[in-house]
Amino acid sequence: MNEQRRQILQMLAEGKITADEAERLINALERQQPETLPGAAPRPKSRPKYLRLVVNSEDGGGDGPSRVNIQIPLQLLRAGVRIASLLPPQALAKVNAELNRSGVPIDLTELKPQHLEDLIDQLDEVTIDVDDPSGKVQVFCE
Repeated sequence: MNEQRRQILQMLAEGKITADEAERLINALERQQPETLPGAAPRPKSRPKYLRLVVNSEDGGGDGPSRVNIQIPLQLLRAGVRIASLLPPQALAKVNAELNRSGVPIDLTELKPQHLEDLIDQLDEVTIDVDDPSGKVQVFCE
């Protein structure tokens, strides 16, 4: 383990930084590391941990520019799928009926953990940018 990582983990252990701050610092270190040396095996691509939604708007409605930054842990989605598999069929039928009534045609009985993993693997390559003269919206995995 390199010295910088050790220092970050030491600060975390001492309570000087939070786990989120430590994760951000370690991720920043990984981005700063030089590319692999010739002849060295390339590092495997890390799995995304978050689904992010970022909205920057210049037109904040009189209070100045607005900014929204939502970071959803993909682990939360995985846990939700596992919990859905524990619900009794009668409950899932009621949830499906309410979702359909609200205009969300999803059948939760068909949602399986492997489907979510396939979706997450595909999201790894997706970045959505929406530019508007008054703002910008980004949706991506990191």
